[in-house]
Amino acid sequence: MRRCLICDDHPMIVDAMALMLAQRWPDLVVDKATDCPGALTQCTVGPDLILADLGMPGAEPGEGIAALRRSAPSVPIIVFTGMADDEVLLRLLALPVGGFIAKTEPPSLVLAAIELVLAGGRHFPARIAELALRRSGYNPAGSETRITARHQQVLRLLAAGRSNKEIAIALALSPATVETHVAQSMAAVGAAHRAESASRAINLGLI
Repeated sequence: MRRCLICDDHPMIVDAMALMLAQRWPDLVVDKATDCPGALTQCTVGPDLILADLGMPGAEPGEGIAALRRSAPSVPIIVFTGMADDEVLLRLLALPVGGFIAKTEPPSLVLAAIELVLAGGRHFPARIAELALRRSGYNPAGSETRITARHQQVLRLLAAGRSNKEIAIALALSPATVETHVAQSMAAVGAAHRAESASRAINLGLI
């Protein structure tokens, strides 16, 4: 990732996010916008990723994200929010966006979610996947854009209580690669720890 656009009207959140991204991607250029019109203007510089607050000033919740999607149709968008309106989040699934991240999530999960989306996956809170599954037949297990076959393998091994070292041996992968896959798999099901990832994956029909 070379360039990222962060859209939020809280400077402390933007600065914290920019610092976290800079530590992961040292050469990253971070563009910032405090409202929806400013974000749409910044889209012209060609970001590789857009991180946008759901409630950006200058647009109703959801409308600003839809405008960004129209302005940058091929750029991955991750919505980060403190709002918990499931109906709004469900409507955004159809745009599509790359996923949602709560502002209260730890940096490790945020980075794992971003890497998952940059790799072509999608990251959603478990409750959104569950609602979508019930209401529209959305099938997380069958969605190639949400979780890969490799992530499903990792989730199965996590459910079996395997350590990272054991997973590396079972899948013939390096420990570093396994660590990345574990973090991404946890992010894909919205889990905060290994045990929770297994239970959520089972409940969502992923394994």
